[in-house]
Amino acid sequence: MATFAENLDTLENVDGFIAMKLFDEMGNVCGAIENKPGSSGSFRVYYHIALKWGGIGQKAAEEGLALFAEHTDDAQRHPGKHPNIDRLFGVLEADTYYSVRCYPA
Repeated sequence: MATFAENLDTLENVDGFIAMKLFDEMGNVCGAIENKPGSSGSFRVYYHIALKWGGIGQKAAEEGLALFAEHTDDAQRHPGKHPNIDRLFGVLEADTYYSVRCYPA
């Protein structure tokens, strides 16, 4: 099983983006991830799954949790420690969907 760092090495380059916003089905902003140290890994995972699946729904959340690898296990043990992973758990639990918009640097 690959680690989070190994998984990141396989994902798209996101250097041209500064941030992304997540929108619920009513068009309300319900999350944001900045492409900066401390959240750039989450940005890359969310960018990849949103690009592949056309947004963040069930299948995207499942893939995202797999890509977060060991951090997914840590998030299960410590709710609130990894809010971007917690959000993916929420997608699975509530069958929600987020559309994603990325903002260029």
